[in-house]
Amino acid sequence: MRIIAGNYRSRILNAPSGIETRPTSDRLRETLFNVLAPRFKMHDPHIQGVRFLDLYAGSGAVGIEAISRGALHVTFVEQAPRALKILRANLESLSITTGYRIESAKVSAFLRATAKAEQQFDIIFLDPPYDLAGEYESTLSAVGSLLAPEGLVIAEHRRKDALPVAINILKRTRLLEQGDAALSFFQSFNEN
Repeated sequence: MRIIAGNYRSRILNAPSGIETRPTSDRLRETLFNVLAPRFKMHDPHIQGVRFLDLYAGSGAVGIEAISRGALHVTFVEQAPRALKILRANLESLSITTGYRIESAKVSAFLRATAKAEQQFDIIFLDPPYDLAGEYESTLSAVGSLLAPEGLVIAEHRRKDALPVAINILKRTRLLEQGDAALSFFQSFNEN
């Protein structure tokens, strides 16, 4: 794995061995950030001023890509000890010391605590283990209250596993498929 663009372009990232953690491929990350660029007025292809939430962060590849492209702040949420070790090592190898927070917690617990704190994010990315299909629906149901106005929620999932078109206050606005993976983009909608 490597960083696609920005301050840390072409730098190598490590991933935990085994099948529990499935890092987002370089190609899919590139597609993701190419889609985000025009929406968040990213220049050259930066995302200045964006608050980014990386749920089920694993090795941190997506959040680190956001940091590389100039995100104001990235919050990584991961509970697996091996993945946390790799995530911290990846940040350290790039000498990234500010502009992020690591939450060693279960995503559901983090979301409950963060909703009470009324914290908001411009981009929320979630990529739970594919085999935990129930995590998609429960997480998508909970993240809407954390989404800043005009923000986006993006879920990476298996191409063959369709996510709901609408859930709670979120509505899917775009679906991109690439190989065996897919990205579903959601926005909050007003029911009035």
